[in-house]
Amino acid sequence: MSQDRQAILYGIGAVGLWSTVATAFKVGLSYMSPLELMWLAALVSWMLMGGLVIRQGNMRQALSQGWKTALWAGVMNPVAYYLVLFAAYDRLPGQEAMALNYTWALAMAFLAVPLLGQRLTRMDIIAGLVAYAGVWIIATRGAVLNVTFADPVGVALALSSTLLWALYWLLNARDTRQPLVGQWQNFTVGLPVLTVLLLIGPGLEWHSWKAFAAGVYVGLFEMGIAFILWQLAVHKVSRTAKVSNLIFLSPPVSLMLLHFVVGEPILFSTFLGLVLILTGLGVQQLQPKPQRVE
Repeated sequence: MSQDRQAILYGIGAVGLWSTVATAFKVGLSYMSPLELMWLAALVSWMLMGGLVIRQGNMRQALSQGWKTALWAGVMNPVAYYLVLFAAYDRLPGQEAMALNYTWALAMAFLAVPLLGQRLTRMDIIAGLVAYAGVWIIATRGAVLNVTFADPVGVALALSSTLLWALYWLLNARDTRQPLVGQWQNFTVGLPVLTVLLLIGPGLEWHSWKAFAAGVYVGLFEMGIAFILWQLAVHKVSRTAKVSNLIFLSPPVSLMLLHFVVGEPILFSTFLGLVLILTGLGVQQLQPKPQRVE
């Protein structure tokens, strides 16, 4: 099997898992607070990644270097990003939070202007206008001339999560740590912060086996295995676009799962808004990418 074919299989696996997590988020949050779900998922992911780092023989490296980066990166991801994201899912229908979260790639393009000195292209501007028209349709639930959002706090949280995620990756662009080591270090920093927040906040209670399973699932797959599969896909593929475009498969599958598992009716406004968001992302993908300078 060629490396490109392996990469595509890894990418499909990652996207398949990511397609299920909106449903897992909603199931978990129906029992637990966002902070409880975040803590349990982070603990599971930290244990999984730690085991893999040990298996690869990289624990000595993980313990000896890279912690200066981990101190800020771990506060951003997992702590800030996932807490804001889970809070958005707690307030909004899963389909709306999921769709709004997909604008992070556009947020990255816009943030790169002040942070990295990059210029917006005409395609970036068109992509932004199209995608954020979709955001407006979702936020107003189709009442596009009505400036009163159904849940303004939830919409603000969902859009804030895209800014945090984009900012994390922009600041992380020069991170020289091995990806799995870096991710384990980030969770090693983030988990104690989450523990303190949990203890002074809602505390940790036993809810049910179903709630526990949802938290474990999020930690294993959204934060763990999907990340590893995606890293393998990007590492093996000859051209990143071959796997990056697979992400467009995830939203329709997520909508179906939210409908059939969680029981959410698929709003036409969500469907139309998501089409515009994905169209905007597609327009952004059409422009030629600059050659990377090492």
